[in-house]
This record gives sequence, structure tokens and C-alpha cells, in this order.
Amino acid sequence: MGLPALEFSDCYVDSPQFRERLKSHELELEKTNKFIKELIKDGKALIQALKNLSTAKRKFAESLNEFKFQCIGDAETDDEICIAKSLQEFAGVLQNLEDERTRMIENANDVLISPLERFRKEQIGAAKEAKKKYDKETEKYCTVLEKHLSLSAKKKEAHLHEADNQVDIVRQHFYEVSLEYVFKVQEVQERKMFEFVEPVKLQHIFIILKSFTRSEVECLMKKMKENPHEHKSISPNTMEGYLFVQEKRSFVSTWVKYYCIYHREPKRMTMMLFDQKSGAKNGDEESFTLKSCTRRKTDSIEKRFCFDIEAVDRPGVITMQALSEEDRRLWMEAMDGREPVLYLRHQKFLLHSNMIGFILRAFHMLETRGTPLVGLYRIVGVSSRVQKLLSLAMDPKTCADVELDSTEWEIKTITSAIKHYLRMLPAPLMTYQYQRSFIIAAKLDNPEARVAEIHSIVHRLPEKNRQMLELLMKHLAKVASHHQQNLMTVANLGVVFGPTLLRPQEETVAAIMDIKFQNIVIEILIENHERLELVSNWCLFPTRAVHGRPIQSHREISGPITKDCAI
Repeated sequence: MGLPALEFSDCYVDSPQFRERLKSHELELEKTNKFIKELIKDGKALIQALKNLSTAKRKFAESLNEFKFQCIGDAETDDEICIAKSLQEFAGVLQNLEDERTRMIENANDVLISPLERFRKEQIGAAKEAKKKYDKETEKYCTVLEKHLSLSAKKKEAHLHEADNQVDIVRQHFYEVSLEYVFKVQEVQERKMFEFVEPVKLQHIFIILKSFTRSEVECLMKKMKENPHEHKSISPNTMEGYLFVQEKRSFVSTWVKYYCIYHREPKRMTMMLFDQKSGAKNGDEESFTLKSCTRRKTDSIEKRFCFDIEAVDRPGVITMQALSEEDRRLWMEAMDGREPVLYLRHQKFLLHSNMIGFILRAFHMLETRGTPLVGLYRIVGVSSRVQKLLSLAMDPKTCADVELDSTEWEIKTITSAIKHYLRMLPAPLMTYQYQRSFIIAAKLDNPEARVAEIHSIVHRLPEKNRQMLELLMKHLAKVASHHQQNLMTVANLGVVFGPTLLRPQEETVAAIMDIKFQNIVIEILIENHERLELVSNWCLFPTRAVHGRPIQSHREISGPITKDCAI
């Protein structure tokens, strides 16, 4: 089982589960560090052993070369001369072998030892330094936060406002350090494979994949830094984070830090005593069912950001302190139901008949004269031309007048328009609902099981999505059949269309890591497009004739003309 992906959004929650996942990555890096040390040690020992072996063989060859046969008489026969020379020739062969071995030994340090030492010092060493910085910032943030939350609510407003600003600065810096540490840890894990394992095989492909994965993850990290609230994983059914809970003893009360998770539907609160500084759990989880939640008045308690909750299965009132005013507001909204968390519903999107007609005509034109072009669907058209073509195609008044055979429209403009349209659908063609199912199917070990499961999921798609997918896969299969001319193999087409047809609902690190499996799903669909075997009729879309022949679909279509097909 591979290591779990570390989501940047989890840096802002900093849950015990996130710390455990991070710990598993740290342990793996430490294990790798020890392994590389042993490998370097064994490699150097092997090189020394090879040098000793080479020295012994050279000495043996010299002995053979210096040995002379003495014959009886004053002349040697041809056989005696041949026998005498054979030892010198054998000695020469041994010397040549050792010359090659010497060259191999001389290169071994550059090829094996130096890259390993450089990776351990530069990459794993950098990750260790990042961890030290992360641990230091964790300690600083927790200390500052605890001190800040101990401030009395009776202090002057200006003083409290200044204190809030200072904590926000420390908190923001902690988040940034956390993001950079997570990025570095995952980068080292990726480099581990690419820098001295994968280059042995298909080096040029893996360099591209390494660069793509790193740039995508780095881009996501930058987006998270710039606008963390937009990219945080927010569930409409749960609220989680750290809260300080007042625990009353005989003569004094203390405030203890817990990590709390509240589930809306069963109204269940779970509390876990967890120390961020050490990353250790201190005791078992405690759960109870929420009965009520009430905001504490400012003059009723010395602490700020407090609220009381009552439980069905636990006596007494539990007083809790949030980390800020905004944090208290979110907890209050989640628990008292006064302001439910809103979330967007997926819109029902209409795939208009004129656009489908345009796509079918584009398929026909591309299959007629575009398939031999190198880089078909990979080479991008000029953005302004693509936008103009899409505007004309999506306008019912101008759609039928678009002449795709005209020299006005380059092949790359048409292919880019198709990709852009599919990419801009509110929901991907293969739907968010089944996106995870497709990925799981692509990870199956048995190739036949993969095909069967993906085939089954395709037939669970909405009818119009499934029909459009069939047309697209048939078209891409025809494009791939000319791969010797256009260089667009099934694998290359998978790279182009995977992230479009199976784009994730949230932009996360795990989603980026799953891109390769999205590509595999598309490859399987292209290679097995005939197995889709749709039985329902495809909507008959009014289309313009191409070369005097109307284009409706990739097969004969019957049935009434429909105005729109829903996706």
C-alpha cells in the first residue's frame, strides 16, 4: 500500500489524522535515508572488492605473459610456437577485460555513489531542515495561541485588537511553513523514484511526468497560499478543529486543548486530547450527542470566544473556547442549526443540439482530412480564434453557417474548440458521481477486470453522457489508428483527454496523483470502444451537410428529433 497523499487543505486544520499521515511520510524518508547509507556503504565495498579482483587478475595475467616454454633442441615446431604464444594471448585477453573493468569502476562513483549521496544530502537533508523549521513554528504558534486565548475579555478593545492581529500574523506564517514542508516532503518522495530509479527506463517520459506533477502540486500550493478559504475542503455535514475545554476540579478550573469533530446528522461530537507540539494522543476519544449550544455572553466569563454545549448522554454544561471570533461563529452555525452551511448544488446542464451537431461535423472533417497531422489534439490553437469558433458554434443563429472546411479554420483551432467545450462543461462528461469509481477500477491488478469494471461504470452514466462518450471514443480510436503519421497513440490521447473527461470536483494533491489513472481509463475506453454497445437511440441533431451528405452520427440514427439532451 502506498503512502497517503498530504493535502494542502489539511495544513489549515492540522488534525491528528493529518499528523499521522505526515508521520508516515517522515518515517519513510528516514527509512530511505538509512537504506541509502547502507547502499552507499555496500557500493563502496563492492567497488573496492572489484579493484582488488582487478589487481589480482592483472598480476595473474603478467605471470602468464612472462612465462616462457623451453623446448628440447635448437628449433621449435609450429605447434610449440603456437602453444607458447597462446599464454601471451590469453594474458592479453585478461588485460583487456581488466581495462574495461577499470573503466566501469571509475564510472561507478559518478553513476551510483555520487547521485545517492547527493540525493541524501540535498533532498532528504532539505526535508529534515524543513521539519526542524516546521516543528519550531508549531511550538511558536501553539505557545502564542495559548497565551493569546488566556487574555481577559475585560482588557481594552484596542489592546485586544492588536493582539488578534499579532496572532493572525503568527498563524499565517505557521500555515505557510506547513504548506512548504508538506510540499517538500511529497517532492522528495516523488524524486526518490524519478532521480535514480526511473531514469533507467524510459527516461524522457518520466522527466516529463516528474516536471508535470511537481509543477501542478506547486501551482496548487500557491493557490492555497493566495486564497486558502477558496481551496479548503469544507464539508456541509461536519465541523472540526481545536477547542479549549474548561475542566473543573475541586478548587480550580483548567483549560485543556482538544481536537473536536462534530457531525451534523447524528448531532455527534467527538473530542480527542491531542498535543500539536509532540504530535501525540493523550488518552481515548470521547463522544456524546449534542443537545444544545449557547453563546456565552462576554460579561459572563473572563475568557473570549466561549460557548456552552449540553449533551444528551452526559451531565452538566461543557464550556468551550474557540480560537477566534470567526472560529466561534463557524462552530455556532454548525451546532445550533440557525445558519446551515450552504453549498452549491451541481447544476443540470443542457448539451444543446446545435453544439452536438457542430462536434459531429468536426469529427467527420477531422477523420476525413485531419488524422495524418502530427500532434492532432495535442497542438493548441490560437486562443482568440478558438473563442470565435466556439461563439459561432454555440449561437443557434450562426451554428449552421460555420464552414469547417474553410481555410479560415485551422485543424488545431477545431480540435482546441472541442477540448475547450468539453472542459468548460459545468460537470465532466463522465460525471463527478462516478469519477472515483473509474479511478478505483483503473487501479485493479487484473487487466480484464479493469476493462469489465470500467465497461460496467460507463453503462451507469446518464444516457446522453454515455452516448456522447461513445461517439468521442470511436472518433479517438480512428485518430489513434493513424498514430504512425500523427504520433497520437492511445496513451497520448489519454494524457490529452483524461483530465478533461474525468476532472475532479476539488483540486487536491490526491487528485493530481490520480491523473495517471484518469489517463488509463481513457486509454481503456478508446481501445475497447466497441464494447460500449449502446442500445438506446442517440438524439437526432439537426446538422449541416458535409460534402453534400448530412452528418448525424457515427451510425444510423432513428427516433424523434429532440430539442435538447440533458447532461
